[in-house]
Amino acid sequence: MVSCGPVIKFVSEETMPQTKVRVRYAPSPTGEPHVGNIRTALFDWLFARHTGGDFIIRVEDTDQARRVDGAIELQKESLRWLKLDWDEGLEKHGEFGPYIQSERLEYYETAVSQLIESGAAYKCFCTSERLESLRQTQRQQKNSRLGYDGKCRFLEKDESQSMEAQSIPFVIRFLMPDDGISKIDDLVRGTIEFENNL
Repeated sequence: MVSCGPVIKFVSEETMPQTKVRVRYAPSPTGEPHVGNIRTALFDWLFARHTGGDFIIRVEDTDQARRVDGAIELQKESLRWLKLDWDEGLEKHGEFGPYIQSERLEYYETAVSQLIESGAAYKCFCTSERLESLRQTQRQQKNSRLGYDGKCRFLEKDESQSMEAQSIPFVIRFLMPDDGISKIDDLVRGTIEFENNL
């Protein structure tokens, strides 16, 4: 949980499994499996099997420009060759599907809408060229605080809607406080704190 503003919980602690581990392997269909993929799959599979948990495959196909035909079949063949069976994902359906990211867009759109409506996120219409120019300027000025300058952070709602209506591409950014400390309660690492002005 993040304590730096409006908190949105997408999975309640009541519905979160307390006894059964669920780990996921999330390959991208951008080419052949590599050592890093296999290492992650092996560790996740071993952990799931050791704890009596589930090993899930969720395909990260959101980068459609880099998608390679047949890449997912290669991932499945590699896992089968290594005898790493999975419990959910791909052709094994479960209650938390779909397991292909591009088929889950309505879930993400709902979550993004909730974040924006609650004031926890906003749409940024800055071009990659503007952001690169900003980085170069910050480096040249030896600015101690590198990164996004918040240009779109406080756009009026009607201005944001107008830009979206013009089909200007945008990304979603979290609305982080300028100062103070944020705390995140992580199930694995415990409480993590960081200064917002870094």
